[in-house]
Amino acid sequence: MADLAGDLVSFVSSMGGERALRVEESLGEGYVRLRVSEAERRQAKHDIRCVEDAVIEMLRNARDAGARRIYVATSREGTVRTTTMLDDGSGIPQDMQERVFEARVTSKLDSIHMDRWGVHGRGMALFSIKENSLSSEVVSSAPGKGAAIRVVTDSERLPERADQSTWPVLSDEEPDSSSCLRGPHNIIRTCCEFALEERSTCEVYVGSSAEIVATARARTNLGLDASELLFMDSLDELPVTGRLAAAADASDLCEQARLLGLEMSERTAHRIIVGQIRPLRSVLSRLLRQGDKKTRAEGHEVDLLKDRRGLRLSRSDLEEFSSAVERDFGVLADRYYLALSSAPKVRVGRGRITVTLELEEPD
Repeated sequence: MADLAGDLVSFVSSMGGERALRVEESLGEGYVRLRVSEAERRQAKHDIRCVEDAVIEMLRNARDAGARRIYVATSREGTVRTTTMLDDGSGIPQDMQERVFEARVTSKLDSIHMDRWGVHGRGMALFSIKENSLSSEVVSSAPGKGAAIRVVTDSERLPERADQSTWPVLSDEEPDSSSCLRGPHNIIRTCCEFALEERSTCEVYVGSSAEIVATARARTNLGLDASELLFMDSLDELPVTGRLAAAADASDLCEQARLLGLEMSERTAHRIIVGQIRPLRSVLSRLLRQGDKKTRAEGHEVDLLKDRRGLRLSRSDLEEFSSAVERDFGVLADRYYLALSSAPKVRVGRGRITVTLELEEPD
């Protein structure tokens, strides 16, 4: 009995300790003031509601790091999905590779990026991903050498679209990147929407680990000859994607891929080297290779956006207009106790400008 009583006291004490970690002040009548850390944790859970949300945040991070090419390798076994993203951006210093997953850690002290997905630069994206995933890590990175980031999620904890294989198709109805695609809102469509939005900034590739290795290997120009590679102490001196291009044989390629969070067999690596697994086209190129059967048979690439552009506004003008709408929304907000969950989203279509205001759910 003494042991049971002791266990009960320990349990109650631990519950009280857990509450103290979450609550800053008890206000009575069941109301409490949360600690900042607990509020951030709950916000992070809300920010990422599905795997597709995590993917878009990773893409935005790579873009903001100056990446010109972004490679998304994704696969699923049972309920567990592994997504590894490689980019050729500015990279992350060694001593920051764990801390970037902490709340409010950002490299954007003097800049906040406003895009069609809202505000980016609060230092909450990777923290939100970590809070909603089984594991999140910077597998490999260094300043000026790009990054490889791997995120493992469980669909029972973080849902995803049931159909993850169907590619979207372009529609002629609207020229802007959000409404001209038709199809399930899966990871592929997320990458396509981002690629359309950022087509002047970067290229995006999505596929299996083997397809991404084959693509990164083919698309990376090291600018080095064989003799220079021989005198390197380690391929770690090369950019992330360059290590795949520099691998000498199947065994080396398999190992370099593994070190970047891309698992595959040596046999698969051999198939890449001999050309049996071909490099991917970018998602934008694949979308635009649409047309009549004759055009496709001839292998011509058709720019379907050519006659669909309509009105085009600069990003700075869109951001300025969005900010003005947000300011004017304050009139309604004060009168009806409303709040925006994100910045106003401005869509430019053929003969129309659409503004969407997403409201916070009432407590």
